[in-house]
Amino acid sequence: MHKASHHFDLLNWWINSEPDEVFAFGSLDFYGKNNSFRHTDCRSCPYKNTCQFYFDITKNQRYVDLYVKNQQYDGYLRDGCVWREDIDIFDKMAVQIKYANNLQVSYSLTAYNPYEGYRITFNGTKGKLDAWIKEREPWEEDHFDEIQVTTNFGKRDIIRIDNNEEGHGGGDVRLRKHIFNPQGDADPWRQAAGSRDGAMSCLIGIAARNSIDTGQPVRIQNLVSLKPQSQRPVGN
Repeated sequence: MHKASHHFDLLNWWINSEPDEVFAFGSLDFYGKNNSFRHTDCRSCPYKNTCQFYFDITKNQRYVDLYVKNQQYDGYLRDGCVWREDIDIFDKMAVQIKYANNLQVSYSLTAYNPYEGYRITFNGTKGKLDAWIKEREPWEEDHFDEIQVTTNFGKRDIIRIDNNEEGHGGGDVRLRKHIFNPQGDADPWRQAAGSRDGAMSCLIGIAARNSIDTGQPVRIQNLVSLKPQSQRPVGN
């Protein structure tokens, strides 16, 4: 849910509506107990020479200062073992979401792919928009995102957008500006999320998890007192 909630937050913003009902499948097929060896963290791991996921956090001083020097307070291991048996987060899931405005979404996530990023498709009555957002790749090449717009009559436009901006396509910079200088920049596209927005993105993940566990569709209004709105409320 933690990783996917970022995707759900984007979906809610793109669609400009709130989720109404969720049905999902999911499983833990790769990480956690699905390995023959495990430890607690990479730094002290006896399998560091054979594990393909070994991560030497000591090579990044910023991570050492931010995580290692503070793990005694919060218990968080930035280089925690991905094979721990107590891991119960699904690494593969398929989710169907029906929104309050009757729009339908098919969402699929695999957490053990060789590269990170996502593809999003919007099917409309006049055509189709496809976007490929490349977040982290194992090869060296020009870094760009790709958008394709196709009309129902076969006309196609391909747009390439440089994605060398810092963190999440430049989103991290904009987020810091909003937090530390909230009056500085206008927000005409309502990209800044309020508490209700955060709740709605998390509720999709919670509903998906409940649906996987029960095998039944889950209504958002049965989880909380919030009633999903057909249009994303202003100033939430």
